[in-house]
Amino acid sequence: MGHSEFIYGYYFNEHGQKNQDNKIKSLRSLDKSQPFWLHFDYTQETTKQWLTHESQLNPVVITALLNEETRPRATPLNGGVLMSLRGVNLAPNSDPHDMVSIRLWFAKDQIISTRFRTLLSTKEIAADFDNDEGPKTPADFITILTDNLITRMGQTIFEIEESVSDIEENILTTSNNDLRNELSDLRRQIISLRRYLSPQREAMSQLFSDKITLFTNEEKILLRETSDHLTRYIEELDSIKDRAIVCQEELNHKLNDQMNNRMFVLSVVAAVFLPLGFLTGLLGINVGGIPGSDNNNAFGIFILILIAVVMLQVWLFKKKKWF
Repeated sequence: MGHSEFIYGYYFNEHGQKNQDNKIKSLRSLDKSQPFWLHFDYTQETTKQWLTHESQLNPVVITALLNEETRPRATPLNGGVLMSLRGVNLAPNSDPHDMVSIRLWFAKDQIISTRFRTLLSTKEIAADFDNDEGPKTPADFITILTDNLITRMGQTIFEIEESVSDIEENILTTSNNDLRNELSDLRRQIISLRRYLSPQREAMSQLFSDKITLFTNEEKILLRETSDHLTRYIEELDSIKDRAIVCQEELNHKLNDQMNNRMFVLSVVAAVFLPLGFLTGLLGINVGGIPGSDNNNAFGIFILILIAVVMLQVWLFKKKKWF
């Protein structure tokens, strides 16, 4: 459960002692001699007050933790790392591609994180803390958090790929308008995910670089594996995007073919009736000397002439293989 001053607050249990009360009761009673994790809602006034006046953090870090607009990064600063990561939005009635961000200050003895919308990965870590199974150190926390964030993306990317596969199968039978709308939505999701995953890959690369010495060799190996998974997801998104483009082109070809067929039919109809219209218009003028005006059989003869003209046109069109 969250606290009125913060969402989650725990001390790291580095030695793995069971049944140890590792919850932080309040910000006033915070023991900074123990490694800790504090998780805030950056829109709350209490968060702004504590970070600004009591956290003793660098002003650059405070600004980053309270900033609404951010993109994935991992920047070494004064022995710690200023981080911003993103995860898919798996909350009910939400779009997964509408990604949720988390901002972190990571140092040897502390993790301070902020968010606005709920992130299931942090909720899961808090549950592990309550069951005495939480991360043992701040570095362990970052390793677990990044793995949770990347792993949760897999299902969303798989669902997008399945949707594109369904479109590929149904592209010849389903209504074009329906497919076009679905494709547009999928491409929007892919662009949105791709927009943040690429810088997140760069941020992950920074974590296991030589510039950051807060991780053990084993933790850096785990971070590298997580980064490899993220790279694979990005490559899958690129592949899905290419398939979606091919589907879009196929749909455009179908629409062009349909339009061409309709224009062809209209052109044939216009070609058939053009001479008929000319003849009827010519014989319909109100001037003297119109042939057959005094013949009672003139109308029937004229109809036979029109039928002969149509038959001649049909024969000519077939000979030229116009239809």
